[in-house]
Amino acid sequence: MATVVESHFPFLPAFLFPDLLLLLLLPILSFLLLSLFLILLRNRRPSVQLPPGPKPWPILGNILHVGSMPHVTFARLSQAHGPLISLRLGTQLIVVGSSPDAASEILKTHDHELSGRSVPHVSFALDPELNRDSIAWSTHCTDHWRSLRSMVRAELFTSKAVDQQSGIRERQAREMARFLDRRRGEEVRIRDVAFAYTFNGLASAYVSRDLIQLEGGGSERMSGIVREMMELYAAPNISDLYPSLGGLDLLGLRKRTEECVAKLRELWDPLISERREAKESSGRGSDRDFLDAMLDSGFADEAISYTFLTTVDQELLAAVSDTTSSSMEWALAELLKNPETMTAARREFDDKFSKGHVIKESDLAYLPYLCACVKETLRLHPPAPLLLPRRAATDCHVMGYTVPKAAHVFVNVWAIGRDPRYWEDALSFKPERFLVGGSERDVDYKGSHFEFLPFGSGRRICSGLPMAVRKVQLAVATLVHGFDWSLPAGMAAEELEMDERYGVTLMKLNPLVVIPTPRV
Repeated sequence: MATVVESHFPFLPAFLFPDLLLLLLLPILSFLLLSLFLILLRNRRPSVQLPPGPKPWPILGNILHVGSMPHVTFARLSQAHGPLISLRLGTQLIVVGSSPDAASEILKTHDHELSGRSVPHVSFALDPELNRDSIAWSTHCTDHWRSLRSMVRAELFTSKAVDQQSGIRERQAREMARFLDRRRGEEVRIRDVAFAYTFNGLASAYVSRDLIQLEGGGSERMSGIVREMMELYAAPNISDLYPSLGGLDLLGLRKRTEECVAKLRELWDPLISERREAKESSGRGSDRDFLDAMLDSGFADEAISYTFLTTVDQELLAAVSDTTSSSMEWALAELLKNPETMTAARREFDDKFSKGHVIKESDLAYLPYLCACVKETLRLHPPAPLLLPRRAATDCHVMGYTVPKAAHVFVNVWAIGRDPRYWEDALSFKPERFLVGGSERDVDYKGSHFEFLPFGSGRRICSGLPMAVRKVQLAVATLVHGFDWSLPAGMAAEELEMDERYGVTLMKLNPLVVIPTPRV
């Protein structure tokens, strides 16, 4: 069916085939009269000056402009129309900022007015009860949201909490190295190894145990569920473009998401029940971890099940595992693609540590070049290229234009990180730019340098930032210091493709497959 449609409509973007294109006929017919009415009504109202952008088609808006890589399309459109653009996707107004100044106004100057959240139709957070307990997808930054976010941060992401978890991360890094040692000379998908390292490290902090095994495909199965869910969140959906059709779930995306959630609940619910029973029988939990902290908060059994699922499983454990493991894969791919950079990172290790040295987090302070490699990876490959969508709570003025209430607002951090106006030799992998003497030596992750926002900024900044940075740095240090790497079938470094796959997380299109050889 897709081939037939593509042959007749070659001008349409690939992401519309096959189901979405066919089902677009329904909203076209359904909304024809309504749209004409709204156009007439809008013409009677005082006009506002929206950010510039391509002229929308009736009914469809700018759907045909977007394509399968929205962050790339938005970057190109910003070059034609300016750093703040607007588009209409179906009935929805989209505003995209693609410069440090635009990011600063959206995330700092108007952080309060633009701190709402646009919730995808597939999300569990459409349910008002679940939305209330959601950190990432809560529609508004309420007092309850701030309280929940503060609790998560206090238990997991303060400097003290992150320091206390260093032993967990170091143990996971050693286990990753042992697995790779057993696979010496064999082809390995780094994506699966990275996911297990990240997922188990977080699970140990949450529930004091590892939950998946690298051997036997355990990582691949769990990562498949998580990544399917993340892809569903970013998939083009008629219900998002035309919210009046949301109840129909025409593409079945919400149903598929619910199936993913059900699979994850099969993992979590027994753990929650077991811990609650232990706590009730002994008066305390078996371990002092995040689940204990949530149980101590006084949630009822069913409530804790849902709250844990939404705020930890999907939003923290699943999302952080996906984004962090993706960053690990991109980092190793960039180092393999740039052998001179890999050599420099190895030289830094060898000057300070013996080959048999087991990397600890405390060693990272002596590896500034390695840490700069991670920072450069996040500049070129930010985990969430458009951040998560914000929603205007009220009309506000950004860069001289009106952003109307209910507009969906994005910041294209991918475009900003690759813009030659702000970065010298912007498309080259040059960690030196972040070192002493480099042009960007003072740039950090905290969201105050608006040319570099891999974790966002403002009240919606990623709460897992401190842990994520350390996890990636330690993992990359372990991979670079502990192993030599070769590509399959004698592939040369320059042949390694770096194509992207768009989603909530920016993935490498084709998984990185490498052959490890221990450095002894």
